[in-house]
Amino acid sequence: MIKSYEEYINSLNDGRTVFYRGKKVSDVANHKILNVAIKHASNLYKMQKDEKFKNLLVTKDEKYGEISAFYKIPRNEKDLWERFNLIYETTRQGRGMFNIIKAIGSDAIFALMIVAQLIDKEYRTDYSKNVKNFYEYVIENDLALAVAQTDVKGDRSKRPSEQNDPDLYVRIIEKNKEGIIVRGAKAHTTQSIASNELIVIPTRNLLENDKDYAVAFAVPPNTKGIKMISRPMKATEAAISDPSFVMGNNNAENETLTIFDDVFVPWERVFMAGEWKYAGIMASMFPTFHRFTAIAYRAAMADLFLGLGKLISEHNGIENAPNIRRNIVNLLTYKENLILSGLGASEKYEIDKNTGIAVPNRIYTNIGKLFANDNYLNAIKNLVDIAGGLAATLPHNDDLENPDEKDLIMKYLSGAKINSTEERVRLIALVREIISSYGSLFTAAMLHAEGSIEASIIELSRSYNYDGSKKLALYSSGIINSL
Repeated sequence: MIKSYEEYINSLNDGRTVFYRGKKVSDVANHKILNVAIKHASNLYKMQKDEKFKNLLVTKDEKYGEISAFYKIPRNEKDLWERFNLIYETTRQGRGMFNIIKAIGSDAIFALMIVAQLIDKEYRTDYSKNVKNFYEYVIENDLALAVAQTDVKGDRSKRPSEQNDPDLYVRIIEKNKEGIIVRGAKAHTTQSIASNELIVIPTRNLLENDKDYAVAFAVPPNTKGIKMISRPMKATEAAISDPSFVMGNNNAENETLTIFDDVFVPWERVFMAGEWKYAGIMASMFPTFHRFTAIAYRAAMADLFLGLGKLISEHNGIENAPNIRRNIVNLLTYKENLILSGLGASEKYEIDKNTGIAVPNRIYTNIGKLFANDNYLNAIKNLVDIAGGLAATLPHNDDLENPDEKDLIMKYLSGAKINSTEERVRLIALVREIISSYGSLFTAAMLHAEGSIEASIIELSRSYNYDGSKKLALYSSGIINSL
């Protein structure tokens, strides 16, 4: 079933416990700040009912009929590349803001399908059945998903079981015949307030002493004991008083500190419960899918930067200046390298033998993700260099609307394009929004979201096959006689 916008919005009014700036929120969809994150998520539901976008967002499954394209299980290069383009285009439709509400959950489900098979083979558990049933429930009801992976971690020099407070990683505190009870907290849970289900997975490799922390499950966000404490949405708060900040008024995502205060999870919703050897495998498999997602949405964000820089350079009359050409090409390179990484990760996919799921190539995926992390701030530098000082000192929208000021502002802020001053001002206002109200969020997210720089380095260093390179060095130095 493909859910409508209205059905999605109504599904969020379920008594979930959300706090914003010290106050409990009774209705997230109608909260004056949080509703922007809901509105952004709901765009997927609007688009899939729009004939213009339906072919992109809806796919026909032989068994299940029409389902969200985000939930199509990838089986080959074509499926992966279609998924890349799905994420890329929905990000562009979100004004360069990633729309995570189905992408991240499907990333987690694909990983769970693979890892559950491995656990079942060793322990004769039924986790694969649980994952399959949950997947069918999600696609039949066209649900919005959030993933809680990152534990709060406490003293990061200590393992979960070594913490002074045992609750600093999510853990099982009780098992009984009906299910498990969990306690702890996850940080940075993106769009949890906009979700219909929370998927919880381990954040790292574990040892036997950490087995209580080897837990994966799914629960509705209104489950008793779940509390979601929102970050301050400063970009949206700023946008309310400045209509020129279009993204903050329409396209934002929300993160919460998600607390599990003795939450009961029935066994049919449990996907791992103490099988500590597989926590690290899950913590690696999920990022492989999710970093592939990341390079897709980051390529779309880079497309925004490229178009924005190019237009402003034309308005400023400097598009042919050597330094500006270099800035534009740097932005172009940033975007196209991410697309190339997506192409390589799709073409050189790996097949999981147990499930037949196509896994994006780990090397190309992590190279793309590492490139995105390492070069984001350089992309911002190039964009600001093109825009100039007005990105910081542009008059407020209130001044632009004041009849006593507007004509003077338009006269003195005119550029190379005749009668296009308002367009120039709006473009520069977008640069200001990106580097000011969204600045800290984007900077932290582009460096840490979907895994830090170091996480990609670790994955590359342990996954890359050096044998051919070493053999070439031995051959070239005369140590061996042939390749």
